[in-house]
Amino acid sequence: MHLRDTLSLELLRTTPLHKEALEGMGIRNVLDLLLYFPRAHEDLTQMQTIASAKIDDKVTIRGTITAVKLVRIRGGKQMVTAQFADTQGSTADVVWFNQPHVKRMLTENMEVVLTGKLSIKGRKLVFQSPQFEQDQRKPLVHSGRLVPIYPQHEIISTKWLREKMLLVRDAIEEIEETLPEEILHDEHLPSRKEMIRALHFPTEAEETTRAYDRLLFEQMFALQCEALERKKDWQGIHQERLRTPMDVELIKEFFASLRFTPTNSQKIAIYEILKDMEKETPMSRLLEGDVGSGKTLVAVAVMANVVRSGGQCALMVPTEVLARQHAEGVMRLLTNFHSFLQVNSGETPHTFPLPSVALLTGSTPRAEAESIKRSLATGTMDIVIGTHALIEESVRFKDLRLVIVDEQHRFGVVQRARLKEKGSPHFLSMTATPIPRTLALTAYGDHDLSVLLEKPGKRSAIETRVISPKDRPTVERFIDHEIQEGRQVFVICPLISESEELDEVKNVQMEAKRLRTSFPERNIAMMHGKLSPQEKQDIMRAFREKRFDLLVSTSVIEVGIDVPNATIIVIEGAERFGLSQLHQLRGRVGRGDTKSYCFLFTTKQDQASSPRLKAMEEHDSGFMLAEMDLRLRGPGEIFGTRQSGIPDAILAAMMNPELIIRARHAAEKVVYKESSIPKKL
Repeated sequence: MHLRDTLSLELLRTTPLHKEALEGMGIRNVLDLLLYFPRAHEDLTQMQTIASAKIDDKVTIRGTITAVKLVRIRGGKQMVTAQFADTQGSTADVVWFNQPHVKRMLTENMEVVLTGKLSIKGRKLVFQSPQFEQDQRKPLVHSGRLVPIYPQHEIISTKWLREKMLLVRDAIEEIEETLPEEILHDEHLPSRKEMIRALHFPTEAEETTRAYDRLLFEQMFALQCEALERKKDWQGIHQERLRTPMDVELIKEFFASLRFTPTNSQKIAIYEILKDMEKETPMSRLLEGDVGSGKTLVAVAVMANVVRSGGQCALMVPTEVLARQHAEGVMRLLTNFHSFLQVNSGETPHTFPLPSVALLTGSTPRAEAESIKRSLATGTMDIVIGTHALIEESVRFKDLRLVIVDEQHRFGVVQRARLKEKGSPHFLSMTATPIPRTLALTAYGDHDLSVLLEKPGKRSAIETRVISPKDRPTVERFIDHEIQEGRQVFVICPLISESEELDEVKNVQMEAKRLRTSFPERNIAMMHGKLSPQEKQDIMRAFREKRFDLLVSTSVIEVGIDVPNATIIVIEGAERFGLSQLHQLRGRVGRGDTKSYCFLFTTKQDQASSPRLKAMEEHDSGFMLAEMDLRLRGPGEIFGTRQSGIPDAILAAMMNPELIIRARHAAEKVVYKESSIPKKL
């Protein structure tokens, strides 16, 4: 039997319907079948007797079946009845509803093992629809052992899979090993054959524990190897021009030009990035920080160092609104720094000509865009900020030394290939979606990691409250008072317009109409993803200029929008958002010196007591909320492992930091020894 042979009717003795279902599950050959793992195991090792069995508990009992009958009942339905006597002579009735095929499978005085629940009906003990198999069968498949429970499928049952696994059991001996021998030895892991045998045919619980540990380790190890290979490939080019000296005095003077003291985390991150950029291999680093932790300041300090040494920088962001905002913020910090050095020219040896900064997006007029591209190609433009249009073929640089990508969680292979064409610059990715450091090793394993743990300045915590529908009038009176005091308000809705399926869920269009009635003297604007970039840009500019009091929007404002005068954010249908997204949205306020508030409105009254939403009242740490979100949503969404054949235990264990670090270290041994990458499961 060859593992890669296509499954056939002769091999599994199955039907075309079952074969089609198997193919839909991704099972096309014997190896696929053996790698379809159980999600759990049920301990049915303990044989009991009728006398010792607890009523309504699942039990396994050995005995003999007699008096098997097929009985017709009301409604044209059928049931099979029988008498069962255990090995000690105690008896019970057995009944199977709507399973007439059972009559053909049972013969008089057949020795069987029944697994199910005993119940009392009148004065009789009754087994209702128990599983059964012949006692002479060796080995037992559905009872008398640790029984594997496979992921549920509407056609392929877990019982059917147990039967078919038995048919291909001998093929396990042909399974090839996928982990290096030294890794198996160092990590004390079972072989791949032992793992697969223990998952489908375990003899004791300890075997399955070791098998799941191996399975998880191999999943993590493969992910880490792939990430390290990407990193190795990215850093495979050595170019002298990439060496960018760290100008310590320049960074000190940049800090002195600020109106606040940078946090220790910011200083450490800047140092880590600049040390990477002193090498002739391209940096690959992720800067991870909570909302308001000051990632932009880190980026500007690093860009100033690059420009000082004669290199060019590109800052890419997801949207045109955010690109324009970044351009304004970066230019403001660099202008302040330039002015500071001029004023203090007698006290500092540094000169720092004001860098040239351009904004290049899809809406940039053609003539202006062509002028910017010429300046980049000739090296007269130092910094360009925009969307992914920056890495199109028509955009060329004289000496692109650093690319920073903001809020682009998975910068793809195609984009990296285009960056290589532009000179394989140093690469820094930034995200405001904090996840635990060990999990970041998996989600972003091809990057080195810098983390911002503190927030600069003296920002006060944003007061957060979960609000039920009945308390809306009280909150809206408070909002009106804050607007009267000169403050502004974000209102976030899950939908843009009405939905028949979700008629109770707030939408931007109807909520803006309602608010114009509730706040007749206030100026109200709407924003959502269907507007053009220019329309969104005009609305945000008007809101920042205080021409609107309330901005009703979808979650398009989740990332990077900076309006210091906005002190209240209302999130409608808060139960529909994840904790991490709620925290991101909350971060749109609290950016000035004034006390800020976040009101989480629920669609229904009982949702206001949700422990998940109450966590937003108790925690202002994005890292803490991210961990809670992972526990609630599961890591499969992050790692892309929500697929058939990956057991629940494996998904849960993906949050085990010890295992992730073990897999990382093992992958580093293999990849940096230039060993071959293991085959995927």
